[in-house]
Amino acid sequence: MEKITLNVKEQQRVMVLNRVERRELTAAQAGELMGLSVRQVRRLVAGYRREGVGAIAHGNRGRRPPHAVSEAVRERVIALAAGRYDGANHTHLTELMAEREGLILSRSTVRRVLVSAGIKTPRRRRPPKHRRRRERYPQEGMMLQVDGSRHEWLEGRGPWLTLIGGIDDATGTVPYGCFREQEDSHGYMLLLQGVIQGKGIPLAVYSDRHSIFTVSRAQHETLEEQLAGESPRTQVGRALDELGVRLILAHSPQGKGRIERLWGTFQGRLLMELRLAGASTLEEANAVLAEFLPRFNARFGVPAAQPGTAYRCVPVGTDLAGILCFKHQRTVAADNTVRFKGRTLQLLPDPHRASYARARVEVQQRLDGELIVSYQDRVLLTGEAAPGTVSLRAANQPQGKRNNDTGRGKAPAGALPLPRRPAPDHPWRRSFKTPTRTKSLNR
Repeated sequence: MEKITLNVKEQQRVMVLNRVERRELTAAQAGELMGLSVRQVRRLVAGYRREGVGAIAHGNRGRRPPHAVSEAVRERVIALAAGRYDGANHTHLTELMAEREGLILSRSTVRRVLVSAGIKTPRRRRPPKHRRRRERYPQEGMMLQVDGSRHEWLEGRGPWLTLIGGIDDATGTVPYGCFREQEDSHGYMLLLQGVIQGKGIPLAVYSDRHSIFTVSRAQHETLEEQLAGESPRTQVGRALDELGVRLILAHSPQGKGRIERLWGTFQGRLLMELRLAGASTLEEANAVLAEFLPRFNARFGVPAAQPGTAYRCVPVGTDLAGILCFKHQRTVAADNTVRFKGRTLQLLPDPHRASYARARVEVQQRLDGELIVSYQDRVLLTGEAAPGTVSLRAANQPQGKRNNDTGRGKAPAGALPLPRRPAPDHPWRRSFKTPTRTKSLNR
C-alpha cells in the first residue's frame, strides 16, 4: 500500500474538496477558501475523484531535481575542503576549485554541501549584538538630530545640492532646513538660526563626527589652548557652547537613525515637490522647502510623551548674530588696520583707547557677510582702509602684466618705477651656510 504524506496546506485542501463532494460548497466558494480560480478547483476535484488523495500532492515530490549536485561531486568537494584546501573559506574554496580543479560551482552550493557535512567556515564571525529601539526623548526641544543629505534634488534641472536640516527627537517634526551647495559650517549656522528664531534654543544637538562639529587631531591645538588645558573647537562647536547647547556625537550611523530615515522620506516626497514646482536653482529649492515643511510636520509629527516644550528663549540682551558667526583672532597693525581674507579694515578713533596697535582683536564674520571687529567684548568702529602703495601700483599696471614678471620690462610712462625681481639664478636666491670655524693649530 502506497503511503502519501501531505503538508498542512494540502490537508486543508482535502477538507475543502470533501465539502465540495458533499455539495456543501460550490467551486467558487472553494476557490475563495483555497485562493484558487474556479478552473483550478475543478481540476483538483476531477483529480481527487480519479486518484484520491494522491492527486493533491505535488507530482515532483520525492524525485531528485535534474540540476542537483551528484554524490560524486559532493564527495569531491568535501574531500578537497578537508584535505588540500583545508582552512580556505567558502568563497576562496569556490574560486580555487574553479581555477585549479575545473569544478565550477556557486558559493551557495559549496556552502550548502559543506554545512550538510558538518564542515564550518574557518572564518570567525563576530557574534551578533542585541540591539533595542531607543526611546524618544519625552519633551519637544530636548534633543535635535542634525545632518546633511547630498543628493541630486533637482534631478538634472540644476546642480547637486545638500539639504541641511534637523529633526526633533520627541515629535519627529522638522523645525527648519535649508539647501546649500555643500555641507558646510555656514549651513549649520543658518540651521541653528532658523531653529532658534522659530522654536527657541534646544537643550542638546545630536550629530555625526564630522569635522564641522569636532576636531579629531590633537595637533591642531594652539599653545594657548594647551596651556589653558582646553581642547580645540570648531566654529559650530564654539557657537553651541556659547548658546549652552550640549553637543552629542554619534558613534555609528544607526545612532542617528531617525534623521537617516527622514532623508529617505524626503528623497521621495520632497523630490516630487521640487519636480512639480519646476525648481532649478538653489533659491527656488529653498522656497519649495519652506512651503513643504509645515505640511510634512502636520502629516508625520507625533505627540510628545510630556506636554510643553524644552526650547529655551534667547536671554534678553544676547547678541544672537554675534554668536552665530565665524570668529577669528587678528593682530592690529601699526597703522590701526586689520587684514582679513584680502580686505583691510581701518579702526576709527575710539574714545576708550588712543591706539590699538599690536592689540589682539576678534574679527567676526556674520552670516550676512558683514565684518565686525571687537576688543574685549566691545565692538570697534571700522571702515574700509585707504589703498596702500602696492594696491595702487597693481591697479595702475596694465592688465596681463605684473610687477614681478622678469624685472626687465619698462614701467609705463608717468608711473613709478617697478621693483625688479631677481632672476632664478641670482645669488640672493641661493641658500647660505655659515662656514664652520675651526681653531687654528698654529698660534
